[in-house]
Amino acid sequence: MSGFFSKKETQSLQRPDGKMLSCPVCGLYKTALSPRMQPHGNFKKGILNIGEAPGETEDRRGKQWQGKAGKVLKNAYAKLGIDLFDDCLNYNAVNCRPTKDGGNRTPTQLEIECSRKNVLAVINQYKPKVIVLFGVVPLISIIGHRWNEALEGINKWRGFQIPDQDFKAWICPTLHPSFVMRSENNKGIETIWLQDMKKAIELIDIPFPEYKQPEIIIIDDLRVLNEIRPPSTIVIDYETTGLKPHAAGHRIVSASVAVSSNKVYAFLMPKKASLRKPFVDLLKNRSIKKVAQNIKYEHNWSKEILHTTVKNWHWDTMLASHILDNRTGITGLKFQTYINFGIVDYSSTVNKYIRAKESNDLNKVKQYIKTEKGKQELLKYNALDAIHTYRLFEQQELLINNILPF
Repeated sequence: MSGFFSKKETQSLQRPDGKMLSCPVCGLYKTALSPRMQPHGNFKKGILNIGEAPGETEDRRGKQWQGKAGKVLKNAYAKLGIDLFDDCLNYNAVNCRPTKDGGNRTPTQLEIECSRKNVLAVINQYKPKVIVLFGVVPLISIIGHRWNEALEGINKWRGFQIPDQDFKAWICPTLHPSFVMRSENNKGIETIWLQDMKKAIELIDIPFPEYKQPEIIIIDDLRVLNEIRPPSTIVIDYETTGLKPHAAGHRIVSASVAVSSNKVYAFLMPKKASLRKPFVDLLKNRSIKKVAQNIKYEHNWSKEILHTTVKNWHWDTMLASHILDNRTGITGLKFQTYINFGIVDYSSTVNKYIRAKESNDLNKVKQYIKTEKGKQELLKYNALDAIHTYRLFEQQELLINNILPF
C-alpha cells in the first residue's frame, strides 16, 4: 500500500499462533448479512465518521448509522449544519456485525485488529480532513496500535482535536451516539457531545499544521551555552539514571537546552565540574527564564547532583496542562505532544532504557549510551523532549493569557 502510512502501520500483523490478522481469522463475516461493509456517504466536506460496528439495522440495510444511534447522530449533525450522508463518509472500526445471543455486542480486541487494515485503507484512499472517532472501539482502532502507554477510556480522549501527523488529518475522539442516547436524562452529556462535534466541524477549513523538524545541535563543548543572553527563555530537560536523585549511584546522564521552539542543544553531562560550568552558570542566571515539564524534577536533580539551585523558573508545562484541562492522565509530555502536535511516538526506541521499576532503582540508560547509536538516540530523544516542551509552553502561554489576562 502506498501513501502516508509506513509498512509497519498498514501490514497485517500476526497472532502468537502464527495466523494473520485477517477476515478468516476474525470470522464475523460468516454470520453477517452485510459482510465487509463498505464506506457510505458523498464525503462533500471531507469528514470521516468512524463508528464501532454495524448493528442489526445496519447489517440488514448494508449501510452505517441506520438504527436509533444513527438517527441521534444525524439529528445532531443537522443542528450543526452538516448532512451525515451527503457531507460525510461513514465507516466502522469493525466491518461486520458482532452478535451474542442474537443481539449486538462490543467487538473484541482481535476483531478490531483484524479490521484495522481496512480502516487504514479507507483513510489512505479518501484522505479525510477530519476523522471523528465515536467511542472507544474506533479509538483503539486508530490510535491503540501506535500508542505505547495505557490508552484508557474515551473520557480521557474526548474533546481533543489532534493534528495527527501520520494521517495528515485532524483526529477528533468523542462519545458514541448510543451512549448519548442512553444518557438522555443527563442533558450535560449531549451538550458536551455537541461541543465536541462542533469543534471538529470547525476544523474543515483550517489548514492542517505540518510538523516542522527542529534544529538539533549535539555539543561536546558546553561553552556555546555562554552565547545564550538575557532576556531569553529556555527549556531544560534531563535524562537521568532514575526517578529520584537521592539514592546512591544516580546521576544526570544528558541534558538539553531549547533556546526556541525550533532550536535545541543536547549533550552528555560532563563529569568534571569545570566542563559543566557554562551549563551551571546558565541555570543560576536570574535574567534568563527557565521552563520545564514538571519543574520539580529538574530542580531537584540540579540541586542534588549539580549542587545548583536553578534561578528564575518561569513556567511548568505539566501544571499548565492541568490548569487548561483537569482530567486525570493527560498532563504527561507524550500525551500533550500528541494531542497538540500530532506526534504519536518519539520515545519507543529509548523507553526500555530510561524507565526504572521503582522510584529509587537505576534504569539502563548508562548501558544504552555505551554504543554510539544508543548515545545519539538518547540525545535526540532528550532534545525532542525540550522542543516539544517549548512548543507546548508557547501554546499554553497564549491560551492561559487569553483566559486569565494579567
